[in-house]
Amino acid sequence: MKGHLIVSGFALTLIVAYLKLSSHGRCTYNAKRRSLLHSHPSREMRREIMERQKSLLFFYKTLLGLRYTSPEQEDVLRLLEEPEMDLQVPLDRSAPSGALTCQDLTHITGTDYIGSGFTKLVLKGTLLNGRAVALKSVHAEGNDMKRCLQLYGDHAGCHRLATYKLQKEIALLQILRSPGIIQLHGQCYEESPPSGVRVTAMLELGSPLEMIQLLQAPWEERFKICLELVQLLHYLATSPMGSIALLDFQPRQFVLVNGSLKVTDMDDATSDELACSSDADCALAFPARTFNVPCAVTGVCTGANEKRNLYNAYRFFFTYLLPHASPPALRPLLQEIMNATGDLHFGIHETLKAFEDVLEFYKSGMNQSQAPALRDYTVLKGFRMNDSSGDFRCWPSYHYQGCLLSVHSAAEAAEFCNSLPHCQSFVIGRQRTWTSRHLAAFTRNSAQLVPDDDSCVYVKRSGDEETLGVQDIQHG
Repeated sequence: MKGHLIVSGFALTLIVAYLKLSSHGRCTYNAKRRSLLHSHPSREMRREIMERQKSLLFFYKTLLGLRYTSPEQEDVLRLLEEPEMDLQVPLDRSAPSGALTCQDLTHITGTDYIGSGFTKLVLKGTLLNGRAVALKSVHAEGNDMKRCLQLYGDHAGCHRLATYKLQKEIALLQILRSPGIIQLHGQCYEESPPSGVRVTAMLELGSPLEMIQLLQAPWEERFKICLELVQLLHYLATSPMGSIALLDFQPRQFVLVNGSLKVTDMDDATSDELACSSDADCALAFPARTFNVPCAVTGVCTGANEKRNLYNAYRFFFTYLLPHASPPALRPLLQEIMNATGDLHFGIHETLKAFEDVLEFYKSGMNQSQAPALRDYTVLKGFRMNDSSGDFRCWPSYHYQGCLLSVHSAAEAAEFCNSLPHCQSFVIGRQRTWTSRHLAAFTRNSAQLVPDDDSCVYVKRSGDEETLGVQDIQHG
């Protein structure tokens, strides 16, 4: 991971040239312009600006991987520390060559509103190649700007303060590389009088995480969301910047991209652990619980960031998604996870191991043998139902108009079909879930058979086989 952060001497030379020279392009910062000087901020605003710039400088240094070993690096440091500098967050050398720029932003069409928060506005746009992206910028009408204007009455200064949050997020998205973090496709910095520099981050597009929909999804899909969250928290606990806490930990901060969970809002992330002088300073307070963690000799609360993330995962995700309609064989393991994370007896390493154990046990078939149930079925290889949707419904199904479930084997499917008086047959094709389990469609035999080399139909021997033409097929 450290290799991602080290910038070559040549790259640093380019950065120095970029920072020193004035440019007429939209993608670069005009070093001649000093928005802070022109805005004449109050002493209080100037102090807040300097604090945020100091915080941002830490992320820039981490991103650049500066080691103070060459004149070029020293030049970059001096320029980074100029109090009036509005910097573009430089893409590090591991960024893809096709990263989006302001030029791509000018050609974006079909922009639509996605959402907005305290500081930022998110739009959806379409690139020239037809790919949809999310566009994140400072929300001029957001509560952050309104609060600042009420306090300072300085539009340019307030916009600058809000922009720092977005700049921090852009830097973090380049430093932190995990499948569970939204991908930064590119960025654009452009002059935007009278506010100063307008920053736009171009991100991969996800869909909002709807907890109500997740509660109606099959257990396997809900487990996938929880597992991906644990994998993300494990990465954050061991990131290149140390243990990182998501201070604004809410389901709305996450999206689904191609069915996978990703955190999309990082401006409230912090690598600072709670400072302390004794254990009494290390209380982690939540609405229903308070936990105490030890104060280390270094003056920080040991593992506070990791534990904060883990308990938030428990109360916002595990509680709703893990136990509900889970396979009976898994319930003791899941209850152990719930108890251990709910009481913070597990750290993130133990939690990840527990989730991986559940996954392996689930994929193995959970040591259940339903082979005798198959004796009640006639197997028709090379066929499927021409239409089983709407035949009858079960919950939770992968298809809302039918009964499509995840099974480890045909024997498990037969056991389920035997438990339903109106189920007379089921079909297993080549389609599998993310755990490589089969998808089985259960029916009443209301449809006709059609050839399909990749599917098998299982029909109860006591069922109405003539309706399907089973005897004709078997003797044909």
